[in-house]
Amino acid sequence: FMDSYFDGEKNPDIRKYLYDPLTGFISNAGKRHRPLICMLACNAVGGNPLAALHSAAAIEHFHSAALIHDDIADESLVRRGKPCMYLTEGLGLAINAGDMALSSVMGAVIEDANLSDSVKIRVLTEIVEMDTMTIEGQALDIGWARDKRYDITVDDYLMMATRKTAYYSGAIPLSVGAIIGNGTDEQVSALKEFGLRTGLAFQIQDDLLNLIGTAEATKKDFRSDITEGKRTFAAVHAIQNSPDKDELIAILDSKTTDTDKLDRAVQIMTASGSIEAAKSYAMDLIEDAKSLLDGVVEESESKDLLFMMADYFVDRIM
Repeated sequence: FMDSYFDGEKNPDIRKYLYDPLTGFISNAGKRHRPLICMLACNAVGGNPLAALHSAAAIEHFHSAALIHDDIADESLVRRGKPCMYLTEGLGLAINAGDMALSSVMGAVIEDANLSDSVKIRVLTEIVEMDTMTIEGQALDIGWARDKRYDITVDDYLMMATRKTAYYSGAIPLSVGAIIGNGTDEQVSALKEFGLRTGLAFQIQDDLLNLIGTAEATKKDFRSDITEGKRTFAAVHAIQNSPDKDELIAILDSKTTDTDKLDRAVQIMTASGSIEAAKSYAMDLIEDAKSLLDGVVEESESKDLLFMMADYFVDRIM
């Protein structure tokens, strides 16, 4: 009796209301690039990539939690081609599942018997920074939309996106992998900076996919960023530069799903050069990122793969 009372995973209702929905969400995988680059960074500095497996999984757990909670905040409808969890399981259970994914982040590192206590502390310090930065960025993203802020500059957007995405999609997976691989301080720092730039490029291009992508984007509520009034690079740039900015602001404010209006918003962003400006900025980020590793991280298959993944972040829409 006592075993079944304390072990939640053996209770069928706890499985039904928590573990099964969370497992289903995680199994409907995205690209898994965050755990992959964590392990690649470990290998790139001469470590065994399997040593980073638990920490890589921890970062993926954080990603799952962020998506579940983000869909609630944005009132999104679709995630990875399926209805969002809060729509299928209810708001309360979705929040709870996201909380469990967050709990698993620290647990995966703490319970890793292959890491020394000192390495665990360094890894957890990086993860706390990742958590804090992501939440700060999310606060800006949500707050700007709530308060109908259209005085946002491109620099403001870049600051927000760096926090919201670049830390957990690039910088911290790479720094954690390098720490576990026993990289030098210079290598850890260079890989982290590489990740900040490539992670930001990833977010800029992800925003563009939502606007002008094809098959991949349609799996993620195509042009939902317009409906949600998102302050993306292209939207902010167009508001600063387009003679039709008032019309664009009206569309962003309307929460419309009308195809013609969504098309019109994209036309305004295109005519103002905002789509091309976003593409160009992302490309420059990738080239700058690659230069940071010159002479710091030795040539290897893992380094080549990191560069290939960086190129993929921008090539998927060029």
